[in-house]
Amino acid sequence: MTRADVCAVACAELFRGAGEILASPMGLLPTLGARLARCTFEPDLLVSDGEALLLGVGLSTVEGWLPYRKVFDVVAHGTRHVVMGANQLDRNGNQNISCIGPHARPDRQLLGFRGAPGNSVNHRTSYWVPRHARRVFVDRVDVVCGVGYDRPGAGRFHDVYRVVTNLAVLDFATPDRTMRLVSVHPGVTPEEVLTQTGFPLHIGEITTTRAPTPAELRVLAELDPGELRAREVPP
Repeated sequence: MTRADVCAVACAELFRGAGEILASPMGLLPTLGARLARCTFEPDLLVSDGEALLLGVGLSTVEGWLPYRKVFDVVAHGTRHVVMGANQLDRNGNQNISCIGPHARPDRQLLGFRGAPGNSVNHRTSYWVPRHARRVFVDRVDVVCGVGYDRPGAGRFHDVYRVVTNLAVLDFATPDRTMRLVSVHPGVTPEEVLTQTGFPLHIGEITTTRAPTPAELRVLAELDPGELRAREVPP
Protein backbone atom coordinates (compact mmCIF):
# COMPACT_ATOMS: atom_id res chain seq x y z
CA MET A 1 0.00 0.00 0.00
CA THR A 2 1.27 3.46 -0.94
CA ARG A 3 0.24 7.00 -0.05
CA ALA A 4 -1.22 7.27 -3.55
CA ASP A 5 -3.46 4.26 -2.84
CA VAL A 6 -4.74 5.95 0.32
CA CYS A 7 -5.43 9.14 -1.62
CA ALA A 8 -7.36 7.18 -4.26
CA VAL A 9 -9.52 5.61 -1.57
CA ALA A 10 -10.08 9.02 0.06
CA CYS A 11 -11.24 10.33 -3.33
CA ALA A 12 -13.51 7.31 -3.72
CA GLU A 13 -15.05 8.02 -0.32
CA LEU A 14 -16.17 11.42 -1.61
CA PHE A 15 -18.85 9.54 -3.54
CA ARG A 16 -20.04 7.15 -0.82
CA GLY A 17 -23.83 7.30 -0.61
CA ALA A 18 -24.09 9.46 -3.73
CA GLY A 19 -26.33 7.08 -5.66
CA GLU A 20 -27.20 7.75 -9.29
CA ILE A 21 -25.43 11.05 -9.92
CA LEU A 22 -22.75 12.06 -12.40
CA ALA A 23 -19.22 11.96 -11.03
CA SER A 24 -17.03 14.60 -12.68
CA PRO A 25 -13.51 14.05 -11.40
CA MET A 26 -10.74 16.25 -12.81
CA GLY A 27 -7.28 14.74 -12.69
CA LEU A 28 -5.81 11.29 -12.25
CA LEU A 29 -6.41 10.59 -8.55
CA PRO A 30 -10.01 11.89 -8.51
CA THR A 31 -10.74 9.82 -11.63
CA LEU A 32 -9.29 6.70 -10.05
CA GLY A 33 -11.32 7.44 -6.93
CA ALA A 34 -14.60 7.82 -8.81
CA ARG A 35 -14.00 4.65 -10.82
CA LEU A 36 -12.95 2.75 -7.71
CA ALA A 37 -16.19 3.81 -5.99
CA ARG A 38 -18.20 2.70 -9.02
CA CYS A 39 -16.47 -0.70 -9.11
CA THR A 40 -16.94 -1.36 -5.39
CA PHE A 41 -19.34 0.34 -2.98
CA GLU A 42 -21.20 2.80 -5.24
CA PRO A 43 -22.42 0.80 -8.28
CA ASP A 44 -25.08 3.33 -9.34
CA LEU A 45 -22.57 6.15 -9.76
CA LEU A 46 -22.37 7.49 -13.32
CA VAL A 47 -18.82 7.75 -14.64
CA SER A 48 -17.65 8.66 -18.11
CA ASP A 49 -14.66 7.90 -20.29
CA GLY A 50 -13.67 11.56 -20.02
CA GLU A 51 -15.41 12.45 -23.26
CA ALA A 52 -19.03 11.53 -23.99
CA LEU A 53 -19.55 7.85 -23.10
CA LEU A 54 -20.99 6.64 -19.79
CA LEU A 55 -19.26 3.45 -18.69
CA GLY A 56 -21.11 0.32 -17.62
CA VAL A 57 -20.40 -2.61 -15.34
CA GLY A 58 -16.70 -3.06 -14.71
CA LEU A 59 -16.06 0.06 -16.80
CA SER A 60 -15.59 -2.25 -19.79
CA THR A 61 -18.93 -1.59 -21.50
CA VAL A 62 -20.82 1.51 -22.58
CA GLU A 63 -24.21 2.19 -21.01
CA GLY A 64 -24.97 5.70 -22.22
CA TRP A 65 -24.02 8.82 -24.10
CA LEU A 66 -23.56 12.23 -22.49
CA PRO A 67 -22.22 14.84 -24.93
CA TYR A 68 -20.76 18.07 -23.61
CA ARG A 69 -23.89 20.12 -24.25
CA LYS A 70 -25.95 17.75 -22.07
CA VAL A 71 -23.61 18.19 -19.10
CA PHE A 72 -25.10 21.64 -18.56
CA ASP A 73 -28.52 20.06 -17.99
CA VAL A 74 -26.98 17.89 -15.29
CA VAL A 75 -25.28 20.91 -13.73
CA ALA A 76 -28.55 22.85 -13.66
CA HIS A 77 -30.40 19.94 -12.03
CA GLY A 78 -27.71 19.51 -9.39
CA THR A 79 -27.26 15.77 -9.98
CA ARG A 80 -23.49 15.99 -10.18
CA HIS A 81 -20.45 15.93 -7.89
CA VAL A 82 -17.38 17.60 -9.34
CA VAL A 83 -13.87 17.20 -7.93
CA MET A 84 -11.73 20.10 -9.09
CA GLY A 85 -8.15 21.12 -8.47
CA ALA A 86 -7.09 24.34 -6.78
CA ASN A 87 -4.09 26.62 -7.04
CA GLN A 88 -5.34 28.38 -3.91
CA LEU A 89 -7.94 27.51 -1.26
CA ASP A 90 -8.87 29.53 1.80
CA ARG A 91 -10.47 28.57 5.11
CA ASN A 92 -13.96 29.43 3.80
CA GLY A 93 -13.67 27.11 0.81
CA ASN A 94 -13.03 29.74 -1.85
CA GLN A 95 -10.96 28.34 -4.72
CA ASN A 96 -8.67 30.10 -7.19
CA ILE A 97 -7.58 28.66 -10.54
CA SER A 98 -7.46 31.97 -12.43
CA CYS A 99 -4.29 33.87 -11.53
CA ILE A 100 -1.77 34.61 -8.79
CA GLY A 101 -1.59 38.23 -7.74
CA PRO A 102 -4.02 41.10 -8.49
CA HIS A 103 -6.58 40.18 -11.12
CA ALA A 104 -6.02 43.43 -13.02
CA ARG A 105 -2.29 42.75 -13.33
CA PRO A 106 -1.48 39.21 -12.19
CA ASP A 107 1.97 37.91 -11.44
CA ARG A 108 1.04 34.59 -13.01
CA GLN A 109 -1.84 33.69 -15.35
CA LEU A 110 -3.48 30.30 -14.74
CA LEU A 111 -6.48 28.48 -16.28
CA GLY A 112 -9.06 31.18 -15.80
CA PHE A 113 -12.41 30.84 -14.08
CA ARG A 114 -13.58 28.00 -16.33
CA GLY A 115 -16.68 26.31 -14.87
CA ALA A 116 -15.74 26.78 -11.23
CA PRO A 117 -18.38 29.42 -10.31
CA GLY A 118 -21.25 27.47 -11.88
CA ASN A 119 -20.08 24.17 -10.47
CA SER A 120 -19.77 25.42 -6.92
CA VAL A 121 -23.20 27.07 -6.73
CA ASN A 122 -25.22 24.37 -8.50
CA HIS A 123 -24.14 21.06 -6.96
CA ARG A 124 -21.72 19.33 -4.62
CA THR A 125 -18.09 20.30 -5.13
CA SER A 126 -14.90 18.83 -3.66
CA TYR A 127 -11.24 19.57 -4.26
CA TRP A 128 -8.10 17.50 -4.80
CA VAL A 129 -4.71 19.01 -3.91
CA PRO A 130 -1.73 16.74 -4.69
CA ARG A 131 0.75 18.97 -2.81
CA HIS A 132 -0.55 20.24 0.52
CA ALA A 133 1.39 23.48 1.06
CA ARG A 134 1.00 26.97 2.48
CA ARG A 135 1.10 28.48 -1.01
CA VAL A 136 -2.09 26.56 -1.78
CA PHE A 137 -3.87 26.85 1.57
CA VAL A 138 -3.83 30.63 1.92
CA ASP A 139 -5.54 33.05 4.26
CA ARG A 140 -7.33 34.72 1.35
CA VAL A 141 -7.41 33.63 -2.31
CA ASP A 142 -6.26 36.20 -4.85
CA VAL A 143 -9.34 35.62 -7.01
CA VAL A 144 -12.55 33.75 -6.16
CA CYS A 145 -13.37 31.15 -8.83
CA GLY A 146 -15.04 28.36 -6.86
CA VAL A 147 -17.44 29.96 -4.39
CA GLY A 148 -16.87 29.45 -0.66
CA TYR A 149 -19.13 29.70 2.36
CA ASP A 150 -18.47 33.38 3.09
CA ARG A 151 -19.88 34.56 -0.23
CA PRO A 152 -23.37 36.12 0.03
CA GLY A 153 -26.03 34.79 -2.29
CA ALA A 154 -24.36 31.47 -3.09
CA GLY A 155 -27.79 29.83 -3.04
CA ARG A 156 -29.34 26.74 -1.52
CA PHE A 157 -27.56 24.31 -3.86
CA HIS A 158 -24.11 25.51 -2.82
CA ASP A 159 -22.27 22.56 -1.23
CA VAL A 160 -18.49 22.58 -0.84
CA TYR A 161 -18.04 19.11 0.58
CA ARG A 162 -14.46 18.00 1.18
CA VAL A 163 -10.83 18.61 0.33
CA VAL A 164 -8.49 15.64 -0.20
CA THR A 165 -4.75 16.24 -0.25
CA ASN A 166 -1.62 14.12 -0.20
CA LEU A 167 -1.57 14.58 3.59
CA ALA A 168 -5.16 14.65 4.83
CA VAL A 169 -8.91 14.95 4.37
CA LEU A 170 -10.64 18.19 5.34
CA ASP A 171 -14.23 19.42 5.32
CA PHE A 172 -16.42 22.37 6.35
CA ALA A 173 -18.75 20.72 8.87
CA THR A 174 -18.22 23.40 11.50
CA PRO A 175 -20.58 26.01 13.01
CA ASP A 176 -19.01 28.82 10.95
CA ARG A 177 -18.42 26.64 7.88
CA THR A 178 -14.65 27.07 7.92
CA MET A 179 -12.19 24.30 7.16
CA ARG A 180 -11.74 21.40 9.57
CA LEU A 181 -9.13 18.67 9.69
CA VAL A 182 -11.03 15.36 9.50
CA SER A 183 -8.30 12.75 9.07
CA VAL A 184 -4.60 12.43 8.38
CA HIS A 185 -3.20 9.78 6.09
CA PRO A 186 -1.18 6.91 7.61
CA GLY A 187 2.28 8.16 8.55
CA VAL A 188 1.22 11.83 8.66
CA THR A 189 0.80 13.80 11.90
CA PRO A 190 -1.70 16.61 12.49
CA GLU A 191 1.24 18.90 13.17
CA GLU A 192 2.53 18.33 9.63
CA VAL A 193 -0.82 19.37 8.18
CA LEU A 194 -1.03 22.47 10.39
CA THR A 195 2.51 23.49 9.43
CA GLN A 196 1.66 23.26 5.73
CA THR A 197 -1.61 25.24 6.06
CA GLY A 198 -1.58 29.02 5.93
CA PHE A 199 -4.52 29.55 8.29
CA PRO A 200 -5.90 27.99 11.50
CA LEU A 201 -7.89 24.78 11.06
CA HIS A 202 -10.72 23.52 13.22
CA ILE A 203 -9.36 20.59 15.21
CA GLY A 204 -11.66 18.03 16.73
CA GLU A 205 -11.49 14.27 16.83
CA ILE A 206 -8.95 13.51 14.11
CA THR A 207 -8.94 10.00 12.67
CA THR A 208 -6.58 8.18 10.34
CA THR A 209 -7.72 8.00 6.72
CA ARG A 210 -8.74 4.45 6.04
CA ALA A 211 -6.43 2.16 4.10
CA PRO A 212 -7.62 0.39 0.94
CA THR A 213 -8.90 -3.15 1.29
CA PRO A 214 -7.18 -5.98 -0.59
CA ALA A 215 -10.09 -5.98 -3.05
CA GLU A 216 -9.70 -2.23 -3.61
CA LEU A 217 -5.97 -2.64 -4.20
CA ARG A 218 -6.73 -5.22 -6.88
CA VAL A 219 -9.19 -2.84 -8.57
CA LEU A 220 -6.65 0.00 -8.44
CA ALA A 221 -4.06 -2.26 -10.05
CA GLU A 222 -6.52 -2.94 -12.89
CA LEU A 223 -7.51 0.72 -13.26
CA ASP A 224 -3.93 2.00 -13.18
CA PRO A 225 -1.61 -0.83 -14.27
CA GLY A 226 1.21 1.63 -15.01
CA GLU A 227 0.97 3.03 -11.46
CA LEU A 228 0.79 6.60 -12.70
CA ARG A 229 -0.77 7.51 -9.36
CA ALA A 230 2.64 7.08 -7.73
CA ARG A 231 4.00 9.89 -9.92
CA GLU A 232 1.32 12.27 -8.68
CA VAL A 233 1.75 11.23 -5.04
CA PRO A 234 5.24 9.79 -4.66
CA PRO A 235 5.85 7.17 -1.95
